[in-house]
Amino acid sequence: MRSPLSRRGFLAAGSGLAAAAALPAMSGCSTLASADSDPGTLVVHTQLGTTAPGSPTYTAAVKDFEKENPGLRVKNLVNGDDLPQVYETSRLARKEPDVVMVNLYDKTLAWTDVGATVDVKDYLDDWGLRDRVLPAALTEWTDDEGRIRAFPYFAANWPVAFNTHLLDRAGVGAIPTTGDQLIGTARKLRAKGIAPVTVGGNDWTGQKLLAQIIQTFLTPEEARQVYTTGDFSGSRGARAGIDYFVTLRDAGVFADKAQGLTSDSMTTQYNTEAAAIQSAMSSALAKVPAKTAGHTEIGGWPLAPGAAHEKPTILRSFTLIGFWISPNGVRKLSSVEKFVRFMYRPDIVSRFITESGRDMALVTDTVSKDFPLVAEAQQLGDRVGQALLPDLYVPPTATQPLITATSTAFTRGTSAASVRSALESAYRTA
Repeated sequence: MRSPLSRRGFLAAGSGLAAAAALPAMSGCSTLASADSDPGTLVVHTQLGTTAPGSPTYTAAVKDFEKENPGLRVKNLVNGDDLPQVYETSRLARKEPDVVMVNLYDKTLAWTDVGATVDVKDYLDDWGLRDRVLPAALTEWTDDEGRIRAFPYFAANWPVAFNTHLLDRAGVGAIPTTGDQLIGTARKLRAKGIAPVTVGGNDWTGQKLLAQIIQTFLTPEEARQVYTTGDFSGSRGARAGIDYFVTLRDAGVFADKAQGLTSDSMTTQYNTEAAAIQSAMSSALAKVPAKTAGHTEIGGWPLAPGAAHEKPTILRSFTLIGFWISPNGVRKLSSVEKFVRFMYRPDIVSRFITESGRDMALVTDTVSKDFPLVAEAQQLGDRVGQALLPDLYVPPTATQPLITATSTAFTRGTSAASVRSALESAYRTA
């Protein structure tokens, strides 16, 4: 995969500050993440610490870690979606933190390849932590060269939530499992003034649902090929999946003006019972109010005849937050090892599950009992099929253009050919 960042850009001696200054400005970026030469301070750049699910648990765990390791302090630098940009800027200036906690997605796909972070494969084995990681997670975090980019940590189930109270009001007696049933359900819901499927057609949530529906007629191998190359027209299965999506869209399955909705508006519509169905990752399911959760059933996305899957599908990912080690972190390897070992302990992992409703990429028997929808999704097992999450295969420079194309796709009346063209243009832009 072609990297948007050159090795020279990261590693050329003396170029760091100039390169950092040349990076495009990002709205909402915090100040430059910076290293700390004090051997008693471990600098961690993380997305946990504010409103992100799991933040309170993480903050408490860090305090416990410091108590157990007197003389070792954790300095947290917190960013949201702009963390990758902030980290890259700090790395170019040779001021990067020691550990980074972020998803494997978009910009971060290139980090290990260009030397922005280091391969952790040997550390995983030397520290005896390989058996703590789910095999599927190791597979997703391993690149084509056999390097493990980071220590896997958070995962996500991404099922479909159905509000059975609203379905009952509309006279729908069962959760739809086929496309025809879903269309019929949407018509009945609309007749009662209820939005059918709410979705963030203008952001990443819509992009993921679109990708899931496109894969209706694709095997995992075919899906990898399509999302690596962006050749949606050259694949019979991709063409059929886009046709299926357009059929559902123009039949009124998705909420009105879905092309302008975001993840926030999607969750608001579902949580306030203005919409009956949503495709939601587990962190969103954890925030569904108890009243709504009490009459929500978890399942998969309905299939069309001739689908490549035997059962309604969900998405699963093991590439949410992981622990990446920076070149600066290698200089404090003993402290990094203590931190990662602590966070991998079964009791700490269980706390994230029970206190925050997080799914984990590590081996555990703990279930999110206080988050019933998350627990239900964790226990779906083979009752559903699984579509491929395309994040690992989409070229980083195509990620944002694909979201723009997604908004086009969710606009009613846009032809299947135009949807294919918009998706393929995202790759040409890249």
